[in-house]
Amino acid sequence: MEFSKLEDFILEKMRQTKMPALSIAVIQDGEVAYKRGFGFKLLETYAPADENTVYGVGSITKSFTALAIVKLAEEGKIDLEKPVEEYLPIKLRPFGEPVRVEHLLYHASGIPSLGYAEAFIDGVFGLGDGWLPVKDPQDVLLFAKDAESWAFSRPNERFFYSNSGYVMLGKIVSTVTGIPYEEYVKRYILEPLGMTRSYFSRGEMEKDPNVAAGYVLDPQGHHVRKPFPYGISSDGGLLSNVKDLSRYLIFYMNAGELEGKRIVSKQSIQTMVTGHIPAPWESFGDEMYGYGWIVHPNFFGERLIEHSGSVLIYTGFVGYIPERKIGVAVLSNCAGYPLSNIGMYALALMLDKDPEESLDFVRSDRILQSLVGRYEGYRKSVAFDVKRSGEFLIIEMVSRNLKLSSILVPEKVEKDYVKCFTLQNFRKMDVEFFIEPHRIVLLYERYKLIKG
Repeated sequence: MEFSKLEDFILEKMRQTKMPALSIAVIQDGEVAYKRGFGFKLLETYAPADENTVYGVGSITKSFTALAIVKLAEEGKIDLEKPVEEYLPIKLRPFGEPVRVEHLLYHASGIPSLGYAEAFIDGVFGLGDGWLPVKDPQDVLLFAKDAESWAFSRPNERFFYSNSGYVMLGKIVSTVTGIPYEEYVKRYILEPLGMTRSYFSRGEMEKDPNVAAGYVLDPQGHHVRKPFPYGISSDGGLLSNVKDLSRYLIFYMNAGELEGKRIVSKQSIQTMVTGHIPAPWESFGDEMYGYGWIVHPNFFGERLIEHSGSVLIYTGFVGYIPERKIGVAVLSNCAGYPLSNIGMYALALMLDKDPEESLDFVRSDRILQSLVGRYEGYRKSVAFDVKRSGEFLIIEMVSRNLKLSSILVPEKVEKDYVKCFTLQNFRKMDVEFFIEPHRIVLLYERYKLIKG
């Protein structure tokens, strides 16, 4: 695989979204074939990032929690079919039916997200008005004591992604083992896999000389350094690096074994990476959620197992295709361009696909970006600006200083034609862009407009 195209794509997206640093490792034939860091792990001193730089991995942690639960189930210390209330002092019976341990693994409790993680992180980082000072899993259990009253469906009927559910799983690990969740994962997963620079504690992190500082962007687009929110680990508290995460992926590629060390059985790994409930993130069709993993059954005809993570100041993505023995790990120290897109870009290249044409999110992103600019009417009688806002477009009338704006929702995105819709007087109105070789024509309400 030629990595220059991937590097160009990474640098382009880092520049567009002001990402300070990014580290990536690519696995081919079950071995690390490429690893590199981009940008600065510490902006204040322009210290460079490399493949050894440590970042927070966010919800990638969930697969480690699921692995711990599965290992303990193999050992007979946890019964996945038992109700959660048999392990924790909390009643979870949506519509009278008990939530079982397995339901938490694939987010099927029937209870929509309680929003604890969002409120906690917003409070720690001083974003918005949120404030939830939960310092440990016991505080989260206290916060969630009335969770069953928030239920929308019975268990196993519907997917609701739940950070608090994975906090409960971590608490179950510590309850049945008698040691902290973090110590269990370190002793029985991280150390056997040789993940020697993967941490949960502030003390371990502060001893490591190669750690990326985390940043958020303020409203003016300036980087503001923020501390990592230690204290609650099992839903998103692991810090690691792409080399360690590569070992973790190779362990899964080898069906639960790495360098002669087996953590769980092949059957348990297969159960973890099998979809148990439909997930709402339909990228390629028929996406499912397993135990701490998202399963794409049709990624260019291949089975892709992946998960991303974010705690705002750190983002991450890991994914692998077991039958091809290929995979990728990506970490960054700021929320910007989705690292899942970068990871899938790399995986597409390894499958000999052109990501620019074959990945809809790349193709659509480039087409929508080409529409940004000023559009003018007949003899420049009126003018409108078209801007990007994530996956949406904003159209703003600038004539007569009115600054009237509308959101445009893309419905059809093709290389020569884009159809969006907006609302006018609470009724749907189509907005069309015709992309010609040397100009773009916009039909908006009564106007024909040409991009300058």
